[in-house]
Amino acid sequence: MQITINDYNMQNLEAFSELKKKDISELINEALEEYFANEQKKLLEKNLADENAMTNLDYDEFWSGVEIDE
Repeated sequence: MQITINDYNMQNLEAFSELKKKDISELINEALEEYFANEQKKLLEKNLADENAMTNLDYDEFWSGVEIDE
């Protein structure tokens, strides 16, 4: 696998590596973990919203056609 990092990101990696006293690999792994956690959260929220959109009925729609025998 080959990964290419643009100059801007490389400069930031080097600067933050010095500031935080961490090696670049550690910074990249931390950033990827945060990215994947955020993306997973977005996907879960989207799936929940999509599910709610399919099942979101108002009171009349929900009970329409339901007969209750006493």
